[in-house]
Amino acid sequence: MGPVIRLAILISGRGSNMHALLDACAAPLYPADAAVVISDRAGAGGLRFARERGVETVVVERGGYADREAFDAALDAAIRRAGADLVCLAGFMRLLGGAFVARWRDRLVNIHPSLLPAFRGLNTHARALAAGARFAGCTVHFVREKMDTGPIIVQAVVPVHADDDEESLALRVLAQEHGIYPDAVRWIAEGRVRVAGERALVDRAEAPWGAFINPAQ
Repeated sequence: MGPVIRLAILISGRGSNMHALLDACAAPLYPADAAVVISDRAGAGGLRFARERGVETVVVERGGYADREAFDAALDAAIRRAGADLVCLAGFMRLLGGAFVARWRDRLVNIHPSLLPAFRGLNTHARALAAGARFAGCTVHFVREKMDTGPIIVQAVVPVHADDDEESLALRVLAQEHGIYPDAVRWIAEGRVRVAGERALVDRAEAPWGAFINPAQ
């Protein structure tokens, strides 16, 4: 096994995808470790879980800074102090500025609960249902300055059932989020993801579980 990369995981709430990443990091052969969990809310439920796992936690609240640039600079400083190599947004509900995104270009990833580029932004499941979508899913992607854009690393697809409501669809998609996010981080850590133009190319991807995953072996 090669070197282990260090993750900075950014959350705003309960951090269920953070849970999935920390569970993956606890596996003996997983090629990443959690350096720090950072929240923009002191009351975020995920902070307690991270502390119980022995992971350093930091709170950087937006209200403590004059503008977004100062807030982003404080985030960047906390990530660098922790020695992180890769920044993972896991339900982090703030847009990051262009300078921050450029500084961490292709080392900053996000998970979004839709099949991007469809349904960027909030309320993705309600919007998918209202549109009559037959399939829904989730996307792990490298982050660019515009919201929910950037090279797509992996997507998982689930069917939309006739009797679905927002909650039932969200739960089905969330189960796939918890699988593909650790997979994407593992591929990055193993040097199997490269960006060509605005496409992410994955070498030897595999996804032997769950819903339809692309890329698959």
